[in-house]
Amino acid sequence: MEYYPVCLDVKNRNCLVVGGGSVGARKVLTLLKCGAKVTIVSLSFSEKIKNLKHENIKYKKKQYHKNDLKGIFLVIGATNDIELNKKVWHDTQKKNMLCNIVDFPKTCNFILPAIVKRGDLIIAVSTSGKSPAFAKKLRQDLEKEFGQEYADFLFLMGKIRNRLLAKEHAPEEHKTIFQEFIKAGLLEMIAKKNYIKINKLLFQILGKGYSYENLISGKEL
Repeated sequence: MEYYPVCLDVKNRNCLVVGGGSVGARKVLTLLKCGAKVTIVSLSFSEKIKNLKHENIKYKKKQYHKNDLKGIFLVIGATNDIELNKKVWHDTQKKNMLCNIVDFPKTCNFILPAIVKRGDLIIAVSTSGKSPAFAKKLRQDLEKEFGQEYADFLFLMGKIRNRLLAKEHAPEEHKTIFQEFIKAGLLEMIAKKNYIKINKLLFQILGKGYSYENLISGKEL
Protein backbone atom coordinates (compact mmCIF):
# COMPACT_ATOMS: atom_id res chain seq x y z
CA MET A 1 0.00 0.00 0.00
CA GLU A 2 1.15 3.52 -0.81
CA TYR A 3 0.75 5.95 2.11
CA TYR A 4 0.50 9.72 1.83
CA PRO A 5 2.87 11.14 4.49
CA VAL A 6 1.33 13.95 6.55
CA CYS A 7 1.81 15.72 9.89
CA LEU A 8 -1.50 16.17 11.71
CA ASP A 9 -2.33 19.14 13.91
CA VAL A 10 -4.27 17.61 16.82
CA LYS A 11 -3.96 20.55 19.20
CA ASN A 12 -7.24 21.01 21.10
CA ARG A 13 -8.87 18.27 19.02
CA ASN A 14 -10.83 15.47 20.64
CA CYS A 15 -9.11 12.11 20.24
CA LEU A 16 -10.24 8.71 21.49
CA VAL A 17 -8.05 5.85 22.70
CA VAL A 18 -9.84 2.54 23.20
CA GLY A 19 -7.81 0.44 25.59
CA GLY A 20 -6.36 1.12 29.02
CA GLY A 21 -3.15 -0.92 28.93
CA SER A 22 0.52 -0.05 28.46
CA VAL A 23 0.16 0.36 24.68
CA GLY A 24 -2.77 2.70 25.16
CA ALA A 25 -0.71 4.68 27.68
CA ARG A 26 2.02 5.29 25.10
CA LYS A 27 -0.50 6.48 22.54
CA VAL A 28 -2.16 8.78 25.07
CA LEU A 29 1.19 10.31 26.05
CA THR A 30 2.07 11.07 22.44
CA LEU A 31 -1.31 12.70 21.80
CA LEU A 32 -1.03 14.81 24.96
CA LYS A 33 2.44 16.02 23.95
CA CYS A 34 0.88 17.26 20.72
CA GLY A 35 -1.83 19.17 22.58
CA ALA A 36 -4.76 16.82 21.97
CA LYS A 37 -7.73 16.34 24.28
CA VAL A 38 -7.84 12.61 24.94
CA THR A 39 -10.70 10.39 26.05
CA ILE A 40 -9.74 6.87 27.17
CA VAL A 41 -12.40 4.17 27.08
CA SER A 42 -11.72 0.86 28.84
CA LEU A 43 -13.21 -1.52 31.38
CA SER A 44 -9.94 -1.28 33.32
CA PHE A 45 -6.91 1.01 33.43
CA SER A 46 -3.26 0.10 33.97
CA GLU A 47 -1.21 1.92 36.59
CA LYS A 48 0.53 3.84 33.79
CA ILE A 49 -2.83 5.14 32.59
CA LYS A 50 -4.02 5.95 36.11
CA ASN A 51 -0.85 7.92 36.81
CA LEU A 52 -1.27 10.18 33.79
CA LYS A 53 -2.38 13.32 35.58
CA HIS A 54 -3.33 15.80 32.90
CA GLU A 55 -6.13 18.32 32.42
CA ASN A 56 -6.70 17.09 28.86
CA ILE A 57 -7.50 13.48 29.82
CA LYS A 58 -11.01 12.14 30.28
CA TYR A 59 -11.47 8.60 31.63
CA LYS A 60 -14.50 6.46 30.75
CA LYS A 61 -14.48 3.17 32.67
CA LYS A 62 -16.94 1.31 30.51
CA GLN A 63 -17.35 -0.94 27.50
CA TYR A 64 -16.70 0.83 24.20
CA HIS A 65 -19.83 1.89 22.29
CA LYS A 66 -20.13 3.57 18.91
CA ASN A 67 -21.62 6.61 20.66
CA ASP A 68 -18.14 7.22 22.11
CA LEU A 69 -17.15 8.44 18.62
CA LYS A 70 -19.38 11.51 18.80
CA GLY A 71 -17.31 14.68 18.33
CA ILE A 72 -14.06 12.71 17.93
CA PHE A 73 -11.41 13.66 15.36
CA LEU A 74 -9.04 10.68 15.59
CA VAL A 75 -9.33 7.18 17.07
CA ILE A 76 -6.71 4.69 18.21
CA GLY A 77 -7.67 1.12 19.07
CA ALA A 78 -5.17 -0.32 21.54
CA THR A 79 -6.83 -3.38 23.02
CA ASN A 80 -5.88 -7.07 22.96
CA ASP A 81 -9.45 -7.95 21.99
CA ILE A 82 -9.49 -8.65 18.24
CA GLU A 83 -13.28 -8.48 17.93
CA LEU A 84 -13.44 -5.19 19.81
CA ASN A 85 -10.69 -3.74 17.62
CA LYS A 86 -12.65 -4.80 14.52
CA LYS A 87 -15.78 -3.14 15.88
CA VAL A 88 -13.91 0.12 16.51
CA TRP A 89 -12.53 0.00 12.97
CA HIS A 90 -15.90 -0.67 11.32
CA ASP A 91 -17.66 1.99 13.41
CA THR A 92 -15.09 4.63 12.50
CA GLN A 93 -15.19 3.79 8.80
CA LYS A 94 -18.97 4.22 8.69
CA LYS A 95 -18.27 7.79 9.82
CA ASN A 96 -15.23 8.26 7.56
CA MET A 97 -12.97 8.90 10.58
CA LEU A 98 -9.23 8.66 11.09
CA CYS A 99 -8.51 5.35 12.81
CA ASN A 100 -5.44 3.35 13.76
CA ILE A 101 -5.74 -0.13 15.22
CA VAL A 102 -2.39 -0.95 16.84
CA ASP A 103 -0.48 -3.82 15.18
CA PHE A 104 -3.13 -4.37 12.49
CA PRO A 105 -2.20 -2.26 9.42
CA LYS A 106 -5.16 -3.58 7.41
CA THR A 107 -7.53 -1.97 9.90
CA CYS A 108 -5.89 1.45 9.75
CA ASN A 109 -6.39 4.40 7.42
CA PHE A 110 -3.24 5.95 8.86
CA ILE A 111 -0.16 4.46 10.48
CA LEU A 112 2.11 5.92 13.14
CA PRO A 113 5.79 6.12 12.17
CA ALA A 114 8.73 5.82 14.52
CA ILE A 115 9.68 9.38 15.46
CA VAL A 116 12.90 11.23 16.22
CA LYS A 117 12.16 14.70 17.59
CA ARG A 118 14.69 17.43 18.24
CA GLY A 119 12.81 20.62 18.99
CA ASP A 120 10.96 21.54 15.80
CA LEU A 121 12.81 18.91 13.78
CA ILE A 122 10.68 15.81 13.28
CA ILE A 123 12.09 12.78 11.47
CA ALA A 124 9.53 10.06 10.76
CA VAL A 125 10.55 6.50 9.89
CA SER A 126 8.01 4.08 8.47
CA THR A 127 8.22 0.61 6.96
CA SER A 128 4.57 0.90 5.84
CA GLY A 129 3.60 -1.56 8.54
CA LYS A 130 5.95 -4.29 7.28
CA SER A 131 8.46 -4.27 10.15
CA PRO A 132 7.91 -2.00 13.18
CA ALA A 133 11.01 -3.57 14.76
CA PHE A 134 13.19 -2.37 11.89
CA ALA A 135 11.61 1.10 12.04
CA LYS A 136 12.50 1.17 15.75
CA LYS A 137 16.11 0.19 14.96
CA LEU A 138 16.39 2.96 12.36
CA ARG A 139 14.92 5.45 14.84
CA GLN A 140 17.54 4.49 17.43
CA ASP A 141 20.30 4.98 14.84
CA LEU A 142 18.94 8.42 13.94
CA GLU A 143 18.70 9.42 17.60
CA LYS A 144 22.46 8.95 17.86
CA GLU A 145 23.11 10.96 14.71
CA PHE A 146 20.83 13.93 15.35
CA GLY A 147 21.61 15.67 18.63
CA GLN A 148 20.34 18.72 20.51
CA GLU A 149 22.26 21.02 18.15
CA TYR A 150 19.58 20.45 15.51
CA ALA A 151 16.89 21.75 17.85
CA ASP A 152 19.04 24.76 18.78
CA PHE A 153 19.82 25.46 15.11
CA LEU A 154 16.15 25.47 14.10
CA PHE A 155 15.21 27.59 17.11
CA LEU A 156 17.79 30.19 16.05
CA MET A 157 16.65 30.04 12.41
CA GLY A 158 13.08 30.66 13.55
CA LYS A 159 14.14 33.72 15.54
CA ILE A 160 16.08 35.09 12.56
CA ARG A 161 13.17 34.43 10.23
CA ASN A 162 10.74 36.29 12.51
CA ARG A 163 13.11 39.27 12.67
CA LEU A 164 13.50 39.32 8.88
CA LEU A 165 9.74 39.09 8.35
CA ALA A 166 9.24 42.04 10.69
CA LYS A 167 11.63 44.04 8.50
CA GLU A 168 9.76 42.96 5.35
CA HIS A 169 12.63 41.24 3.58
CA ALA A 170 11.68 39.52 0.31
CA PRO A 171 11.07 35.73 0.56
CA GLU A 172 13.78 35.04 -2.04
CA GLU A 173 16.24 37.00 0.10
CA HIS A 174 15.32 34.78 3.08
CA LYS A 175 16.21 31.68 1.09
CA THR A 176 19.63 33.07 0.18
CA ILE A 177 20.36 34.11 3.76
CA PHE A 178 19.49 30.72 5.25
CA GLN A 179 21.51 28.90 2.59
CA GLU A 180 24.50 31.06 3.57
CA PHE A 181 24.15 30.02 7.21
CA ILE A 182 23.98 26.34 6.25
CA LYS A 183 26.99 26.52 3.91
CA ALA A 184 29.03 28.47 6.48
CA GLY A 185 28.65 25.66 9.04
CA LEU A 186 26.38 27.35 11.59
CA LEU A 187 25.07 23.97 12.73
CA GLU A 188 28.59 22.77 13.56
CA MET A 189 29.32 26.02 15.42
CA ILE A 190 26.21 25.50 17.54
CA ALA A 191 27.20 21.88 18.23
CA LYS A 192 30.60 23.10 19.50
CA LYS A 193 28.97 26.02 21.39
CA ASN A 194 31.36 28.41 19.65
CA TYR A 195 29.36 31.57 20.32
CA ILE A 196 32.15 33.92 19.22
CA LYS A 197 32.16 32.39 15.75
CA ILE A 198 28.35 32.35 15.69
CA ASN A 199 28.18 36.07 16.42
CA LYS A 200 30.82 36.81 13.79
CA LEU A 201 28.81 34.87 11.22
CA LEU A 202 25.59 36.64 12.19
CA PHE A 203 27.34 39.97 11.66
CA GLN A 204 28.84 38.90 8.32
CA ILE A 205 25.52 37.77 6.89
CA LEU A 206 22.98 40.04 8.60
CA GLY A 207 24.99 43.06 9.71
CA LYS A 208 24.52 44.99 12.94
CA GLY A 209 21.67 44.29 15.33
CA TYR A 210 21.97 40.51 15.53
CA SER A 211 23.66 38.47 18.24
CA TYR A 212 23.10 34.89 19.35
CA GLU A 213 22.24 35.88 22.91
CA ASN A 214 19.67 38.50 21.94
CA LEU A 215 18.05 36.40 19.23
CA ILE A 216 17.61 33.46 21.59
CA SER A 217 16.20 35.63 24.37
CA GLY A 218 14.00 37.58 21.96
CA LYS A 219 15.50 40.91 22.97
CA GLU A 220 15.76 43.73 20.47
CA LEU A 221 19.12 45.43 20.00
